Amino acid sequence: MKKVLIVALALIMVLSMAACGSSSSGDGGDDAAKTVFRQGFDLDFPPYSYIGDDGEYTGFDVELCKAVCKYNGWDYEAVPVNWDAKDAELKSGSFDCIWSGFTINGREDLYTWSVPYSNNKQMILVPENSDIKTLADLEGKVVGVQMSTSADEMLQGERADLKDTFKELKEFETYTIAFTDLKSGGVDALAIDVTTGNFQIKNNPDYPCRYLDEIIGNEQYGIGFRLEDTELCEQVNTALKALFEDGTVDKIAAKYPEIADYISLEK
Repeated sequence: MKKVLIVALALIMVLSMAACGSSSSGDGGDDAAKTVFRQGFDLDFPPYSYIGDDGEYTGFDVELCKAVCKYNGWDYEAVPVNWDAKDAELKSGSFDCIWSGFTINGREDLYTWSVPYSNNKQMILVPENSDIKTLADLEGKVVGVQMSTSADEMLQGERADLKDTFKELKEFETYTIAFTDLKSGGVDALAIDVTTGNFQIKNNPDYPCRYLDEIIGNEQYGIGFRLEDTELCEQVNTALKALFEDGTVDKIAAKYPEIADYISLEK
């Protein structure tokens, strides 16, 4: 009797473990383990990824990633990350990709990249009534930037000549905080990508701002995968191309008019 009980208990445990390792495929077919795709993103980088008024994760990149997951039959998992720690978190396996207004330029050999899906540019944002009219007028001024962004890296690198004219390049954890400092007079200008700047302008109508005419850099956004994850990248690329072709991307972009003109798939 004791042996029978032990065998029965062992059988129950095996069946239980098998059930935990599988889930419905969702297409009416046989049960199969579903792939979970984990998106690593900046929690405060609107309009690409941020917390909406309803407390849920949202943004163009978040919605586009969910559409890719739906197309490929994957479960979606949001993994917000401190942007400064994104590389270490990707390497450790905390998520499958960095997908959050992520600039390809200057990082081409560091990741396996998706096809570029956005063309963007870096510009200087100032208050509407500022006496700063050109890049030359930034001499002796305090300029803000979000740390570890392409604008920050650009000013520390290829545009160090411009940074060296500033009184200070002040780094912030997020552009939301940086824009608040601009409004309070803590900085004189922001070095920012134009789509993120457009979001701040749109959502702060009480504080009109403008860009300087001179562009400090151009960039393309893509999805950064670990170097070895070429197959996963290709699966995402296939989905992206299909979603551009069937109009899904246009529908998502229409919700974010500040970036809609900058979204296009690299052929």
